[in-house]
Amino acid sequence: MKFSLFVHMERVSADEPQQRLYEEMLELCQIADENGMHAIWTGEHHGMDFTIAPNPFLNLVDLARRTKNVRLGTGNVVAPFWHPIKLAGEAAMADLIMDGRLDLGIARGAYSFEYDRMSPGLDAWTAGQKMRELIPAIKGLWAGDYEHNGEHWQFPKTTSAPKPVQQPFPPIWVAARDPNSHDFAVANGCNVQVTPLHMGDEEVVSLMQRFNAACAAHPEMPRPKIMVLRHTYVAESEADADLGAEELNLFYNYFGAWFLNKRPISQGLIQTLTPEEVAAHPFYSAAAMRKNNIVGQPAEVISRIKSYQDLGYDEFSLWIDSGMSFARKKASLTRFVQDVMPAFA
Repeated sequence: MKFSLFVHMERVSADEPQQRLYEEMLELCQIADENGMHAIWTGEHHGMDFTIAPNPFLNLVDLARRTKNVRLGTGNVVAPFWHPIKLAGEAAMADLIMDGRLDLGIARGAYSFEYDRMSPGLDAWTAGQKMRELIPAIKGLWAGDYEHNGEHWQFPKTTSAPKPVQQPFPPIWVAARDPNSHDFAVANGCNVQVTPLHMGDEEVVSLMQRFNAACAAHPEMPRPKIMVLRHTYVAESEADADLGAEELNLFYNYFGAWFLNKRPISQGLIQTLTPEEVAAHPFYSAAAMRKNNIVGQPAEVISRIKSYQDLGYDEFSLWIDSGMSFARKKASLTRFVQDVMPAFA
C-alpha cells in the first residue's frame, strides 16, 4: 500500500489571503515529501475559491522544485477543457521540468458550474466521450506523427513538442465510478482513481468490484493500479474525532451546494449555508462522516486502511481539503505520517 496526499489551495472565507493559503498548501506538501508519502495530487478547477487550481501543472512544477521524493500528479485535469495537442505538450513539458515525476490523472469533470463557464452546453455524457477520445489522442501525439479525425477534434499529422521524459509516456490515471469508465480505463492501459465521497465502505467494496470486473473482461491487458481517495482525519482523542466529523459535515454540505449549482456565488465564494440548511442533509451528518469517512485515532485509521489494502487497493490518498484550519490539517497529516504509515512499512 502506497500513500499520497490529495490537496488544493482551499479558500472558504474572503478574509483569507490567497498568498498565505498557497504557502500553507506548500507546507502540507513538504510534510508529505519529507515523511515518505509516494505522491502528491492536485486537480483542475475554475472560478471556485472552494478549490483554487486553474492549471495543476503550474502547481506541480513549483512543487517539483520544493520537493525531492514524491511523484506529482494531476488529480485530475478536466478532459473537455483541453485540446489534445495542448494537453500532450503541456503535460510533456511538465514531465521534462519535473525530471520525469509526472502522473497524469484525467477526468470528465463533475461541476456543471464549470461546464457552464468553460464550455456552455456541455453535459456529463459528452464530457465523458471527450475524455475517451482525448486519452488515445495524447498517446498518439507522444508517439509522434499522429493524425486525428475524431468526433470532437480533427487535426493533421502532429508530434507533441516536447515529448515526455518518461517513455513511452507518463502513467495515465482515469477517474472512474461507473462500470463503463472502469472498462475504458483498463482496456486502454490506464490506472484508476476512485472515491466513495461521503458514502461508506460498502461503496469502497463496490468500486473495487467494478474494477475487478473490468480487469476480468480484459485478460489481455496487464492489471493496472487502483487508488482510493478518502477524506481522512487522524484525531488525538475521541473528542477531537467528533470535532473532525462536524467539520467534514460542513465541508460536504458546501461540496453538495457547489455540485447542485443553484446557490448564489459572489467573488468566487458561495453564499453561506445556514444551520437549518446544513441540518437538512442528514446523509452528510457528523454521525455519517464519523462512520463513513476515516475519522478517528490512529489505531482506528490503521484498521480501516488495512481493510482497503486487503481488498486490493494499491494506493490510499488522503484527501485533506476539508474546510478545517491549517493548524488542524497539519496536525492530522503529521499524525498520519508518524502514527499511521509506519504500520504499513
